[in-house]
Amino acid sequence: MKSIPVSTTINGDPYEFLCAPDETLLDVLRNRLALTGAKEGCGTGDCGACSVALNGRLVCSCLVLGAEAEGAEISTIEGMADGDVLHPLQRHFIDHAALQCGICTPGILVAAKSLLEKNPDPTDEEVRYWLAGNLCRCTGYDKIIRAVQSAAAEMRGA
Repeated sequence: MKSIPVSTTINGDPYEFLCAPDETLLDVLRNRLALTGAKEGCGTGDCGACSVALNGRLVCSCLVLGAEAEGAEISTIEGMADGDVLHPLQRHFIDHAALQCGICTPGILVAAKSLLEKNPDPTDEEVRYWLAGNLCRCTGYDKIIRAVQSAAAEMRGA
């Protein structure tokens, strides 16, 4: 099988890699680029643990081929903090105990950030709808919703 050369930008940094035609973006991120924040939960796009932003669109990286990253802008959980300074969503997830095992957390954080970039003042219903593709078996969703709303309020300066 012939390898495909790919040039892309991930979290603002340029990357170049070779991938197999059938290799997923999730596998490229984790196995080739050592960006292990996105997790494989289901491999079928049902759980959201592998969520990343691809050209500003929230996607399950297990459903995207690595070759589709050619020329794309990708945002992962690794790019969320600014050095040692956590993003407000990350801080509020900690403050509200909205995480436990950590498998779903990166995908939920990436999805929540995507929501707040599009809608900085969502209702609880809008948060729940937006995060419906992200499954969590540990925390229950109330803490997650409260953490997102609390971060949203801080980010709006409310």
